[in-house]
Amino acid sequence: MTTPEEGIEKAALLLLTLGPSEASEVLKHLGPREVQKLGMHMANMPAQPRSKVAPLLEELNSHFDKGSPIHADEDQIREMLTMALGDERAAHLISRVLQGSDTAGIESLKWMDAATAADLIKNEHPQIIATILVHLEFDQAGEILKHFTDRLRNDVILRIATLDGVQPTALKELNEALTRMLSGASSSKKASMGGVRHAAEILNFVGSATETAIIDNVRDYDPDLAQKILDEMFVFENLMDIDDRGIQTLLREVQSDSLIVALKGAAPELREKVFKNMSSRAAEMMREDLEAKGPVRLSEVEAEQKEILKIVRRLAEEGQVVMATKGGDDGFV
Repeated sequence: MTTPEEGIEKAALLLLTLGPSEASEVLKHLGPREVQKLGMHMANMPAQPRSKVAPLLEELNSHFDKGSPIHADEDQIREMLTMALGDERAAHLISRVLQGSDTAGIESLKWMDAATAADLIKNEHPQIIATILVHLEFDQAGEILKHFTDRLRNDVILRIATLDGVQPTALKELNEALTRMLSGASSSKKASMGGVRHAAEILNFVGSATETAIIDNVRDYDPDLAQKILDEMFVFENLMDIDDRGIQTLLREVQSDSLIVALKGAAPELREKVFKNMSSRAAEMMREDLEAKGPVRLSEVEAEQKEILKIVRRLAEEGQVVMATKGGDDGFV
């Protein structure tokens, strides 16, 4: 019986055999974790003989008629992931895939609850904490920030916002700071992580009160930087930028009760955008429910809006929702 590890290795070898164009069509149907695992296996795979490839699928013989060993070419992996995920989604993943084992151990942090992770790293230097957080998913990093003191939280988000990459020495320092659970070696490559967009994505998950306090602190330090972060933040009103098809997809994923509370705090034009993407009967019922709904605490409205934004991000990761970016080009959120 094939083990999960052997299965991933076989899948990675098969994708390398197919080439970027065909492999990208396969990758489009996989989730982020599967793509990352396969990408890392392809990046670390040594040259393979034809005899190991042939048993996988005999009908693919035409792809390796020349008989040369199949190996992981960095340009090929970049092309494959970009074709499958698009420039914006692939850029963040490529840096993780191609930097090899430097952050392999950090996967352990992703399975921790926010309080435990925060307790583990809170006494490290703020630059180390910033380096760690940019390797985590945005929502987890936001939850961890909530467990820091105001001073530490503000310092860390400033460092993330002004971070233009992660140098090999920083990755080495990160691994040394987390020796109890992390391991890895320095890389010859600079990972493209951090920056204004990364800081904004994390702040999307910390809640309005914490968000305001952090932005105010950043504004004291650098008003232009604070505005750049605000410009990149994805808020509920940004649903206006999603096309009608995306709104219809989102509505199929959201419970009516949740939507009613979320819309209590929405602008009239956003409400109308939602209504026009419902059936006439459903829209009329939603209007009546909104009118009948009594006062709702702002915290409840924000909580429901945050839950809906999580769904939007998941749908965007799956390629089902597209919205206009700040630069005017279409991109994924």
